[in-house]
Amino acid sequence: MTVKGMELLRKADVVVYDELANHDLLDHVRPGAKLIDVGKQGGHHKVPQEGINEIIVNEARAGNMVVRLKGGDPFLFGRGGEEAEELRKAGIDVHVVPGITSAIAAPALAGIPVTHRDHAPMVTFVTGHERGDRPDERIDWGALARTGGTIVILMGMSKLEHNMSRLMEAGMDPATPVGVVHRGSTPQQRVVISTLRKVVKDCRDQGVGSPSVVVVGDVVTCHHRLGDLR
Repeated sequence: MTVKGMELLRKADVVVYDELANHDLLDHVRPGAKLIDVGKQGGHHKVPQEGINEIIVNEARAGNMVVRLKGGDPFLFGRGGEEAEELRKAGIDVHVVPGITSAIAAPALAGIPVTHRDHAPMVTFVTGHERGDRPDERIDWGALARTGGTIVILMGMSKLEHNMSRLMEAGMDPATPVGVVHRGSTPQQRVVISTLRKVVKDCRDQGVGSPSVVVVGDVVTCHHRLGDLR
């Protein structure tokens, strides 16, 4: 968490937090502050998104200073933009504190830089799980396979086999290195180093599932030289 984020957390009257947010941060909330667990992780929500929006709006209208605590960065596949829009529509003042996204932090702690002058001149962040109410697939896997850069997939473990298959069907070499970082930055962090062809089986054999960050590209080979950098 950034310094500004910590300062606001300590001042908050109400903290609305997700499952993937680091719960140790709640130790810094002031005594008497209200904690609301909305339990968002992947497709499993204790409270639906509409309910979360309503909670935040109602608490703010009651005169409370509300902190919406998310894991990573709220504007990178975190639905922070949607929540901010709802607050603006309700006439509520809102400020965003950028976070440290797991898309960069988790690979870094596993010894995988997402860019490297010898391996990748660019990086693309992709959701591994598109909206369930959209029948069409909007991700252009063919274009991704041709970038020559790093591909970082978030929320992709439930569709890992599908996503890896799409990249191979688009012409990406089945021997392309793939790294999977499970629960990055925590004591439970685990890393699977594999290839497009083998990663599904390797993750299954090693019992690695969600939440994980999937990294595709030559930068994954840096792990062999750098190891665990926690």
